[in-house]
Amino acid sequence: MNFRMIAYIIGKLLKVEAGLLLLPMPIALIYGDDTIPDFALTILLLLAVGVPLSWRCPKNRGMYVREGFFIVGTSWLLLSFFGALPFIFSGEIPRLADAFFETASGFTTTGASILTDVEAMCNSMLFWRSFTHWVGGMGVLVFMLAILPQTDAQTLYIMKAEVPGPTCGKLVSKVRQTALILYAIYLVMTVVLILLLVLGGMPLFDSALHAFGTAGTGGFGIKATSVGYYNSAYLDGVIGVFMILFGTNFNLYYLVLLTGGLSAALKSEELRWYLGIIAASVGMITLNILPQYGGDLLHSFRYAFFQVSSIITTTGYTTADYSLWPVFSQTILVLIMFVGAMAGSTGGGIKVSRVAILFKDAVRGIRTILSPRSVRSLKFEGKPLERQTLEGIHCFFTAYMLVFVFSVLILSLDQYDHVSNVTAVASCFNNIGPALGVCGPMGSYAPFSDLSKWVLSFDMLAGRLELFPLLMLFSPATYRRH
Repeated sequence: MNFRMIAYIIGKLLKVEAGLLLLPMPIALIYGDDTIPDFALTILLLLAVGVPLSWRCPKNRGMYVREGFFIVGTSWLLLSFFGALPFIFSGEIPRLADAFFETASGFTTTGASILTDVEAMCNSMLFWRSFTHWVGGMGVLVFMLAILPQTDAQTLYIMKAEVPGPTCGKLVSKVRQTALILYAIYLVMTVVLILLLVLGGMPLFDSALHAFGTAGTGGFGIKATSVGYYNSAYLDGVIGVFMILFGTNFNLYYLVLLTGGLSAALKSEELRWYLGIIAASVGMITLNILPQYGGDLLHSFRYAFFQVSSIITTTGYTTADYSLWPVFSQTILVLIMFVGAMAGSTGGGIKVSRVAILFKDAVRGIRTILSPRSVRSLKFEGKPLERQTLEGIHCFFTAYMLVFVFSVLILSLDQYDHVSNVTAVASCFNNIGPALGVCGPMGSYAPFSDLSKWVLSFDMLAGRLELFPLLMLFSPATYRRH
């Protein structure tokens, strides 16, 4: 493995994180926070490590799948560690297990929190906490590819390892141009959302932080009751719609810009599955919670739409305590936790495309049993699926279930109830945030032991990177000469 090239890219990435840590400093000045030394010390540590690693580009620039996955897995661990240091230095989150959990939750756009009083945190730390959502949403390494000149075409392997979904390709011929297009769309949508929130009466600072969380489908709240604090149907509607938009494959937005119309994007089979699942879930929950809201259909629809949008896109914002809803509604929310958003979006979960393909493959299997001599090809998006893609999906799902079961087993050592343990793992693994039970929408992950927090941190990172970049770090085969 080309460790010199790996070290060079990781060094550049650490310097990028050092640059990002400059942004909370003006916030600290504006609001009179005494956190500038904490950010400055972290920046110095990042530069002390990053500058020597990236001092000279190695002559051998060869980089393939193994290097790409190794870079992504290692980078996200280091980013989370260094990103946690301002919380520790400032004393806002003094313990490493808690600070790493909070930062990993930010970069992976999970939104799970160990904070029991988020409103007590200073504004500059709240900004850094939410900004990690925005950077992590599209991918930290994709961000680096967008802002730094890259001449090596093999950096596509980094993008393949970080962009979620069963497949990944370039929108245009060069990887850097693809990254720029993705982040340009991402930035424009974020700015539009901030403006709409300000027009709805939300303060500018709050609007920016909620936009970061919505864009990254992260969901870190800055109020104890999340978005429900503002009690505004307008704000609920705007954030709900934008959560769905950010949970959509960004390639479709590029297609719309390219063709100048929606017709090409609406032909996407995954988009139809995605919108269909949302519509069905909202409809069923609206009818189920109708008696709880005095038969008010619009009120019930408002809360059902927002919560379904929040959970399926793995954002995690809340406007109501859904742990008090009927069990039927809670079950639907737990199920769509696993489904997640579309591939190529900022959302987490298994992904709609994988769920659709697994469903189609199951139907094909049943039909094959009934008619053994029949030959049926499996199609998705109007094209026959390659065997390699299908095998990759089955491999992902198997690894997903093994890690899920093992994580629940470790959490059970804390002696909490099964609902808390299972939904906590489901929420962190699928990058959602709030769960049920102990860590419900009005609770936090603070009661869990340090061991459980480390396991859940691993789950958040593994879920965001779709398992393999992180799992391969623990495989001896990764380090053998091939």
